[in-house]
Amino acid sequence: METFESLVRAEFAPKNVYLNTASNGLLPARTVTAVQGAVRMRADGTPLGPLYEDVEAVRASFARLAGVPVERVATGASVAEYGGLIAASLPAGAEVLTAEGDFASLVNPFHMRGDLKVRAVPLERLAESVRPDTALVAVSAAQSADGRVADLPAVREAARTHGARTYVDASQSAGWLPLEAGAYDFLAAVGFKWLMGPHGAAFCVVPEDFGGLTPLLAGWVAGEIPWDSCYGPVEDLAHSARRFDISPSLFTYAGLRTSLELIEELGVAAIQAHDLALADRFRSGLAALGQEPVPSPGSAIVSVPGLGHRQPELSAAGIEVSNRAGNLRAAFHLYNTPEDVDRLLDVLSS
Repeated sequence: METFESLVRAEFAPKNVYLNTASNGLLPARTVTAVQGAVRMRADGTPLGPLYEDVEAVRASFARLAGVPVERVATGASVAEYGGLIAASLPAGAEVLTAEGDFASLVNPFHMRGDLKVRAVPLERLAESVRPDTALVAVSAAQSADGRVADLPAVREAARTHGARTYVDASQSAGWLPLEAGAYDFLAAVGFKWLMGPHGAAFCVVPEDFGGLTPLLAGWVAGEIPWDSCYGPVEDLAHSARRFDISPSLFTYAGLRTSLELIEELGVAAIQAHDLALADRFRSGLAALGQEPVPSPGSAIVSVPGLGHRQPELSAAGIEVSNRAGNLRAAFHLYNTPEDVDRLLDVLSS
């Protein structure tokens, strides 16, 4: 009988201590094989129909992980792409509330409009800062810079009280933190971090009524019958969130399909328990070293102020972490072990 550990061991054999999933997730062996197979199809001139089937399988898998009907899931390439659509849907002068220092791909599209009122507050004060004139609250579920987890239920309730919409970026949480996408108006996530897919795929969950979005990027794939929508204006947009799709990076989806299958096999709850146990082990070890991380309870990301400068030294020792704004950021995922944590602590203590 396969266990969590045996499934992971069959898929991953990193050459170093890899603690940088918040930047890029490792590819499972099955994903590498799938991408190679897709590339070979192009090289051999094989019909690519099965690769388009991968896109729909990925959409369905993400819908299951997000807990929403597949009709609410759009596929694209980046979070900024969806932020641009949401920004374009807002009336001039609308207020967008964000967290200070949140990731650029989330917040920048609203600044680029030029005629929106974008207000940033500390993450811990986000819910209490929603006002009657707030049109949208946009926040990452887990902060990229330091792993702090937003109080999303409080944000949701405050937004509802004042009639504001909610937009959650789950790029740093999808794959280890259970999603409740249906509780928010919009939710976006990339596929190359904790979902462990190749670069080039992203998702957006939209309301059943599309939330006022206009499919400004719609091409032929956004048609209800894509292959009948190749020439001239698309006469019949997809009756689902697929109207917000862009032409897919087929190799990416071939690989992402197998990555998401692995996550579903393991179960997000089991992955969460594994990741958080390692993060807590690291926090405890830091305390023994007299180091205090940024408070981020319940997060798989741990950021240590003042130690970012040691990233090159750690990399030379075969340990991959990130330097973010002077902080050392370590991210713990399913392929990491207690021995990885101890190795990091050992080098930091020297």
